[in-house]
Amino acid sequence: MTLHTRIEPPPAAAEAPATGALTISGLSKDFRIDGAALSVLDRIDLDIRAGEFVSIVGASGCGKSTLLRLIAGLDTDYAGEIRLDGKRIAGTSLDRGLIFQDHRLFPWLTLEENVGLALLNTDIPKAQRARIVAEHIALVNLSGFEKAYPHQLSGGMAQRAAIARALVTEPKLLLLDEPLGALDALTRVHVQHELQRIWRTHRSTMIMVTHDVEEAVFLGDRVVVMDARPGRIRRIVDIDLPHPRERSSPVLHRLRDEILAELTGPPPENLVHLPVREVRA
Repeated sequence: MTLHTRIEPPPAAAEAPATGALTISGLSKDFRIDGAALSVLDRIDLDIRAGEFVSIVGASGCGKSTLLRLIAGLDTDYAGEIRLDGKRIAGTSLDRGLIFQDHRLFPWLTLEENVGLALLNTDIPKAQRARIVAEHIALVNLSGFEKAYPHQLSGGMAQRAAIARALVTEPKLLLLDEPLGALDALTRVHVQHELQRIWRTHRSTMIMVTHDVEEAVFLGDRVVVMDARPGRIRRIVDIDLPHPRERSSPVLHRLRDEILAELTGPPPENLVHLPVREVRA
């Protein structure tokens, strides 16, 4: 008699939960100037989903960069709460990467040495660190420039190197403070497309501060529009278009014009959150 044994397939591995969800509740920030308190941010409430790309726009002095510094943990003197995946932010962490307008690469280090700098004090074996660095250099399309020094890179290449350095520790959240502001117009357009590709590949949550409204609507899933003195959220605009996007999209042009008109017009009497979902034309 032949016995037939049923072999059960192994259970499917549970999909890892998405990380990088940010919750900001009742966030207020004051500066002391000549002994007096100056309100910079006032009662900011914002929920950002894991893997989302959020752009923040507003006039100079509305607290955009201050908000990024608080999320990064560079300043912990504030009222309210900032939580990443439910855990209160209490200082800097490799969970959060930060990119500035200036790439801030060390001029005496090569590209691969700059990118690998954040891994030096980790327990990752040297051979594995080299592989991780190579993967992130490839991610930003800089393979072949591993031994180049910063002065041998163009402005756009150096900024992509800074992005690779920020991503090499696999942060849950990447904060970008005017990352393309110092680039010329043509290079800026090219790096915008590169940043969009990198985000779609890497899927970290990204929050970008920019003065360029066209850049904000081209890259962002949502655009947070802020008012100044004190910094408050004026409204939040959903950009309901798939990625990658076409720069010529009439929806993007219309949203850009609406946001620009709002930023240059008089402030509303009462600032409230006004989520606006746009339907694709």
